[in-house]
Amino acid sequence: MSAHPRTTPSRRLFLGAAAATSMTLAADLAWGAGPAHAADAAYVMGYFTESPDGAGTDYGLHLAVSTDSLTWMPLNQNNPVVTPTAGAGGLRDPFIMRKRDGTFVVLATDLKGTDWGYNSQYIHVWDSTDLRTFTNYRRPHLHTMATHSWAPEAFWDASRGQYALLYSAVNSSGHNVLMVNYTSDFTTVSAPQVFFDPGYDVIDGDMAVGVNGANYLYFKSSSTGGLVGARSTSLNPGSFTPFSTSVAHGGTEAPTLVKSLTSNTWYLWGDTYTPNGVFYAWRSTDLAAGTWTPVDQRLYTHPVNAKHCTIAPVTTGEYGNLVARWGAPAWNRLKSYNHPDRYVRHAAFAARIDTYPFDPYTDSQWRLVPGLADSAGVSFQSVNYPTRYLRHYDYQLRLDAVDGTAAYAQDATFHRVAGLADSSWASFRSHNNPTRYIRHSGYALRIDPVATATDRADATFSVGY
Repeated sequence: MSAHPRTTPSRRLFLGAAAATSMTLAADLAWGAGPAHAADAAYVMGYFTESPDGAGTDYGLHLAVSTDSLTWMPLNQNNPVVTPTAGAGGLRDPFIMRKRDGTFVVLATDLKGTDWGYNSQYIHVWDSTDLRTFTNYRRPHLHTMATHSWAPEAFWDASRGQYALLYSAVNSSGHNVLMVNYTSDFTTVSAPQVFFDPGYDVIDGDMAVGVNGANYLYFKSSSTGGLVGARSTSLNPGSFTPFSTSVAHGGTEAPTLVKSLTSNTWYLWGDTYTPNGVFYAWRSTDLAAGTWTPVDQRLYTHPVNAKHCTIAPVTTGEYGNLVARWGAPAWNRLKSYNHPDRYVRHAAFAARIDTYPFDPYTDSQWRLVPGLADSAGVSFQSVNYPTRYLRHYDYQLRLDAVDGTAAYAQDATFHRVAGLADSSWASFRSHNNPTRYIRHSGYALRIDPVATATDRADATFSVGY
C-alpha cells in the first residue's frame, strides 16, 4: 500500500533467489509453501500497480515471470489477470503461495485505492491450479474489530497442521499489530489472535520458517521507519522478539525474506513509499546475524509500476504455460548502466534518462523494430507516439515523426552491440555515424564518440521491461 496518515501498509517484493533444480522441504517452508517441488526452476510475481499521476494505476492482480528471480517480464502487457468483484472491488498487497497439495492460493487486501478509512474485516482469496485460471473467489471474515485486514500472507504451521494467516490490524492496543487466524482451506478460519505486538505500529509480516532451528519474522517498523527482524524457536503467537538492525532506503515497507536456492545468500526486499514504488534489496549470508548489505541496483529490475509484490517458485513447464497464456510484452524499457535508477524516455519529444517512477510511464516504453535503414539494425518506436521514432539530429536524440526520407531512416537506425561497459548489457552504434554511440550527457541522449570509461558507462543500457 501507499503512504497512510498513521502508517504505511504494504506487501512483499520479488524473490531474490536464483533458479534451482532441487529444493529441500525446509527451504520450501521458509516461503510458507507446501511440499518441495524438485522441478521448480523459475518464479512468478504477483503485484498491483500505481504510478505518480495515476496513469499506470490498477488494483487488480498482475503477474510477471523470471528465470533468475532478478529480471522480471510482466505478463498480459502489464494488465491485470483477475480483479475482485466484491468488497471494495479492488485489491492491494497480493500474496501467492503454493499449497501443500501443489495448487496455489492467492490472498490480497480488500481495498481499492487509498481509502484508508475503508476498514474491511475481510480479505480476497482465489484458488488456482496453474495461475492461468482463478476459481472459488471468496472473502473470508477474519475478525469483528473496527479495523482493517491489511497485507495478508500465510505459512504452514506443522505443529498445528494448519496454515497460519498473518495480517495487520489495529487491536485494543490502539496501534497496528500482526494478527493470526488458522485455517485448513482459506475459507473457514479460527478466531483471531495477536501474533506479534512489540508495543508500536508494525505491519507487513513476512516469515522464514525452520531455519537452523529458528523462525524469522520481518516487518515494517514505525519505530525505525524501516524493516526489522524478530525471531523465535517456535511459531507460537507472542513468542517473537526483535533482534536485527533496521534497513531502509527512504521510507521502506513490505519486507520479503528469501533464501537463494543455489547459495547461502539470503535476500531482504523492501518497497519504498518515499519515493513511491521503488524497490531495494539487501543481502546476507547469515540470517541469524540480522545485518544486511545493499544489493547493486544494476542486478535487478522490477515490472513497471509494480507495487507490493509476492513471489512463488514455479516449474519450467508452469513458466512456459504462463507466458503462453498471458503473452510477453510488445515493448521494452532501457535502464542506464551508471544511473540504474534512471530509464530512457522522451519528454517534450527530447530523449533523456529520468529517475523512475514518472508519468506518463509510457514515455519509457519502446518497440525495438528492425532498423528503418537496415533490417539488421534496430529502430526505437515510441509506444505512445507510434508514428515517431528516436533519431539523431545534430547529434542529439529526439522523437520525430517519420518523414519518408532516406536521411530520417538512417538517423533512426542503430546497431546493437555488447555493452561497452559490461558485455552482458547493450550499447547502440549509430548506423550513419558508425564512430558514435547512443549515450547520455547531462541526462540528455545524444550520439558521441566513446573514448573513456565514463563514456562507455554512459553508452551502456539494459534492455528489459
